[in-house]
Amino acid sequence: MPIAKKTSKNQITLPRSVVERFPGVSYFEVREEDGRIILRPVRPNAADEVRRKLAALKIQERDIAAAVRWARKR
Repeated sequence: MPIAKKTSKNQITLPRSVVERFPGVSYFEVREEDGRIILRPVRPNAADEVRRKLAALKIQERDIAAAVRWARKR
């Protein structure tokens, strides 16, 4: 099992074998859970990425609002 060491500046270097499983991820959400440190990969600009994809598909805000209204009727 790989280990990480905390430096005097409270920094941790993640083992290469772990980091390679998360290509393109630079940020991690950090929380404590039952005496463990839990890291979860996050993409700070995920909303911007979604907006770009919607724009590429020419889906506008009114289209999303209409889809939500339709789904709520079911």
